[in-house]
Amino acid sequence: MDILTQALQNPFTWGLLLGLLIAAFLWKAGFTARRHVARELKRVEAEMKNLQSHLNTQLKINASGNETLQSELTSLRQQNEILRMNNAALQQKPGRAEQRQLHVYEIAIRSMREQAPGFAAAWEKALRQGEAELDAAESGLKKLIRRVIPGLGNSPSPQTAVMVHDDRDDKA
Repeated sequence: MDILTQALQNPFTWGLLLGLLIAAFLWKAGFTARRHVARELKRVEAEMKNLQSHLNTQLKINASGNETLQSELTSLRQQNEILRMNNAALQQKPGRAEQRQLHVYEIAIRSMREQAPGFAAAWEKALRQGEAELDAAESGLKKLIRRVIPGLGNSPSPQTAVMVHDDRDDKA
């Protein structure tokens, strides 16, 4: 103990002890600060991973939504183009009723060539005959023949064809 009391009386020992005490406090403060910084770094990294995960999820949702919108837009463009083409085709195509009426007139005109003396009565009679003939053509075997061979179903009856042919021969 004698040596200890002598060492404690020396100013170098007091300076050394004081320096070691300050170094210990600094070391402890540094250790605590490093531990706090490490914890904060782990927390920030976890938060960054979480935010990155949320961002990736949001980007996937947006990408799938955009992809769905793009496919829907493409589908709507195709439908629009098809409807535009159908509309244009329908505008150029005569109506079914008008087409039927034209067939009736054609048949009536052929019949009028045969019966030219009294125009008004003959026209009405020919019109009725044309309608009856077209109604007959739209049902049964004539309809089937007309659908399979379009030009054949619209040809005049044999008697009318002979008369028309004879009229053409007379004019020539």
